[in-house]
Amino acid sequence: MTEPILHHYPVSPFAEKVRAMLGFKGLAWKSVQIPLVMPKPDVVALTGGYRKTPLLQLGADIYCDTALIARVLERLAPRPSLFPQGDTLAVQAAAWFADNVMFGIAIPIAFQPGGGMIKLYFPDATPEFLEKFGKDRAAMRQGGTVRRGPLHECKANMQGLLERIEAQLKGPYLFGGELCVADFSLYHVLWPVWKVADTRPMLAPFPRTQKFIERIAAIGHGRSTEISSGDALQIARSATPEAVQGAVALETGGIALGEQAQVMPVDSGLDPVTGELRNASADEIVLRRSDPRAGTVQVHFPRFGFQLSKAA
Repeated sequence: MTEPILHHYPVSPFAEKVRAMLGFKGLAWKSVQIPLVMPKPDVVALTGGYRKTPLLQLGADIYCDTALIARVLERLAPRPSLFPQGDTLAVQAAAWFADNVMFGIAIPIAFQPGGGMIKLYFPDATPEFLEKFGKDRAAMRQGGTVRRGPLHECKANMQGLLERIEAQLKGPYLFGGELCVADFSLYHVLWPVWKVADTRPMLAPFPRTQKFIERIAAIGHGRSTEISSGDALQIARSATPEAVQGAVALETGGIALGEQAQVMPVDSGLDPVTGELRNASADEIVLRRSDPRAGTVQVHFPRFGFQLSKAA
């Protein structure tokens, strides 16, 4: 089995979600530390423009978005399963709500300028870096559907959500006694609130929720080996993309397999990726593209939350 390569940085909640899933699966993996802000030339060489964190690389196949990455990890290691109750609407809805709605509420709380997670992970950050970080994230949201509310609004919403999470946790996890993908989604949005001493008191009235976070954090991240981004590019260049099984062109707006197409998220990071359409199923879009440094790669996106159009 090709060892997965995770392109990430430590402070990223979405990367923490994948790190925890890798630990849960007991997979050995390679770790590539990528820049926190643009430019990210080695990331773009692999993806063709997609810049959000994290990415999962398997040889010359690059997987974007943690919802799709979870399915890839399930394929690599079916046991223990991320879908023990089945791939149901309730599980997917809970995961989506955490990844999209709750994430937007938690970030202003845990990533306050000059404090929170940034201060924890970058204690020596200069005012210039903080300004660059703020501008980078503002640019990511430009034109998308993501909204960052004021701090007082987010704290009020988080209070109400924590009350409901506490009521939901009748067992150790959201849907009972077994971990599922929705638990990892909930964990990663609460993780930065829990990590920061100044925000952790928000969780004090909710002991079941605190134990839930601690339980998943205790899983760890499995066995990882650090490699450079240059090493990862060489691995991609030396590999051949996997053959797409059962390729279809489902509701593509007239784009046929083999034609040039463009894919980008709808929420934030609206950086289009252009390539040859290799698959457009109900669950996944695959583009094949070439780069002078990465070679020929296939970039995979989930269908939900991404838009497919003819290449400009």
